[in-house]
Amino acid sequence: MPQKMIILSVYVRICNWLMPSKIRYFVKKAMFTSTKLQSSVKKICIIGPECTGKTALAKFLGDYYKTPWVEEYARAYLNKLGTPYQQNDITKIAHGQLRMEDEWLNDANKILICDTNLLVLKVWSEHKYGNCEAEILNLIQQRTYDLYLLTNIDIPWQYDPQREHPDKREHFWEVYKKEVATTGVATVEISGTGSERTTIATKAIDAILSSTDS
Repeated sequence: MPQKMIILSVYVRICNWLMPSKIRYFVKKAMFTSTKLQSSVKKICIIGPECTGKTALAKFLGDYYKTPWVEEYARAYLNKLGTPYQQNDITKIAHGQLRMEDEWLNDANKILICDTNLLVLKVWSEHKYGNCEAEILNLIQQRTYDLYLLTNIDIPWQYDPQREHPDKREHFWEVYKKEVATTGVATVEISGTGSERTTIATKAIDAILSSTDS
């Protein structure tokens, strides 16, 4: 075999041997970088009883901080369901909510605004069925958040076909206060008019961001 052919053959073998290794290296590096960036993102969860301005606040904060906000998966799920929901639907909603949260986390700008989380599903299930499925409870334990914005019931109730308890607002306000207290996560109550609420929320988030930068 000519010398040039021998050299070319050796070169091809070396390339074939090195390429998988290089590909693995860059894949691992990309995964590490993505995980590192995700871990630096602060997750802000807006939580509270029905009709307390959670979605409006989430939209405002997403625009204000130029970052994605994670919508409530349950609303779209129930709209498409077409039949009365069952307890196992709440578990499906839990998985859908977490998938949305994970997808938007990659695009987050320092913070990710969550319009809800699985604590809401826990409260919902326990009130409706007297218990919460273990799968949801396990998922709750696996998730961490950096700040809860707890929306107060001091704004008027507005009818929505998916809202079920206009007469139990005080009850659920107390339930949510207890739920977030058990997490040990910093919590700020959001009350007042629209501008007062956004001011309270942005001050709380700015404090989180400043502590991260310092």
